Amino acid sequence: MKKGTLKKVLKYAGKYRFLIFVSLTLAVVTALLSLYVPILAGDAIDCIVGPGAVDFGRIAAIIIRMVIAIAIISICQWIMNQSNNKITFQVVRDVRKEAFDKLQILPFEYLDSKQTGDIVSRIISDVDLFADGLLMGFSQLFTGIVTIVGTLVFMFYLNFKIAIVVVVLTPLSLFIAKFIADRSFKLFKEQSQSRADQTAFVDEMVGNLSIVKAFAHEDENLETFGEINERLRKTSIKATFISSLTNPSTRCVNNLVYAAVALFGAFVCIAGGMTVGGLTIFLSYANQYTKPFNEISGVVTELQNALACAERVFAIIEEKPETADKESAPENFTPEGEVSFDNVEFSYDKTKELIKELNLKVKKGQRVAIVGPTGSGKTTLINLLMRFYDVDKGAISVDGRDIRDIKRRDIRDCYGMVLQETWLRNGTVRDNITLGREGYTDEQIIEAAKASHAHSFIKRLPDGYDTVITENGGNLSQGQKQLLCITRVMLDIPPMLILDEATSSIDTSTEIRIQKAFNRMMKGRTSFIVAHRLSTIREADVILVMKDGHILEQGNHGELLEKKGFYYELYNSQFA
Repeated sequence: MKKGTLKKVLKYAGKYRFLIFVSLTLAVVTALLSLYVPILAGDAIDCIVGPGAVDFGRIAAIIIRMVIAIAIISICQWIMNQSNNKITFQVVRDVRKEAFDKLQILPFEYLDSKQTGDIVSRIISDVDLFADGLLMGFSQLFTGIVTIVGTLVFMFYLNFKIAIVVVVLTPLSLFIAKFIADRSFKLFKEQSQSRADQTAFVDEMVGNLSIVKAFAHEDENLETFGEINERLRKTSIKATFISSLTNPSTRCVNNLVYAAVALFGAFVCIAGGMTVGGLTIFLSYANQYTKPFNEISGVVTELQNALACAERVFAIIEEKPETADKESAPENFTPEGEVSFDNVEFSYDKTKELIKELNLKVKKGQRVAIVGPTGSGKTTLINLLMRFYDVDKGAISVDGRDIRDIKRRDIRDCYGMVLQETWLRNGTVRDNITLGREGYTDEQIIEAAKASHAHSFIKRLPDGYDTVITENGGNLSQGQKQLLCITRVMLDIPPMLILDEATSSIDTSTEIRIQKAFNRMMKGRTSFIVAHRLSTIREADVILVMKDGHILEQGNHGELLEKKGFYYELYNSQFA
């Protein structure tokens, strides 16, 4: 899994080949000059032969060359860091954009099955941690690899016997680093999941704080949060502890390498096979050779965390998108309003039946009320009509055309929806009524607000229709929010309507007036009305009584009461 994730990261980085080329070139220049400086230092030491026998002129020239080399190294490192920053943050930008773009085309099934906080955590927190690991990788990996290769070449050139000692002992350091990295990856993945669970829980609790307080659920929430927090603490400590063993372990091996080089080199010097300056160069190279292993071991730790986070982000990017609209779908489909369900079967969980062999014919202009106990499939029917989900078997047709042969946008434009759940965003009242649609005059907006009986409360707001309301209308009452959603439909009434408990949060007197407005609005339009309060659907042309995904009874209010079946029991349970 790690190799696959790393390949995907490199694929994104491959778009910025020029910056990678610049970074690699500068890494080579930096490494070579870093290897050249010890040679100058060894030459300077060899200029000190003994007391009174110091070649100060040559030492001064060597020092000037060292200063120039160090200055070039500093400039190269600065440019290289700038390049690495650009590579990292452009890759991160691309990954985050692709993940967010993918969210726009994912099916509702995916969004319904995931917690909002988990998705937010993947796109925000996980991508940030991925960026930190990637930046460290680009910054230290290039230079480290070039330094290792360069020092090996120079050491073999100076003394191949001592170089062999270094090469033989070094793989032990790599083995330790890999052993620890394999175990830390799994722990970092668990850490990311625990962090996502925490984000999801906090997001849910903060968004529903009024409900939490209303049910006095604070203590239970604190207990749940404490459990998640403790799980995150344990996984974080384990991941950090295991990964932190890499650096000291490799350092221990590298110090052994340095000591072996010093000891072996000293015997070579005594035997006359190398000057003191040459030994100094070799010791410096041995140190430079082992140093990247220490740095790379630290990078590996960060990369484990980065790859674990990247894997979660790529999981979103690689999800199957919503099935595309058919190319043969008509343009700007406008229905008359005839709807039919033909042997429809559907379930969210494919192991559990919900709707089975549902058949229904709705004529143009009919008002169809859907009633039944919770979980009977009323809202599912609406989801299928809007094509938020596609049926498992059978077909839903509009004007004789299967809705799967119609563009989703056109299907959804055919319906005006007022739901129990309100959809409001941060902006003015006017913006929330038009919802981004252009071409409406103030007179049309006010007319719609009067029809929905929202005009009176809007006038009382500080700036009227220009009053800014917070996210989800937090500074309005539930009833006022619902009136704005009704106004939105009144502004431009489409051919078909869906009213799902549309007046559930409105006082009785306002509800009576709005019902009259709805009756005018529904005249000549095919309408689907989901209701728990059966008093609101007496005038419906057809009432569908649903239970366990099936239509038990069908007829108007009077006919169903005469049958004295399930509808009769439901009605009497409310008005007994």
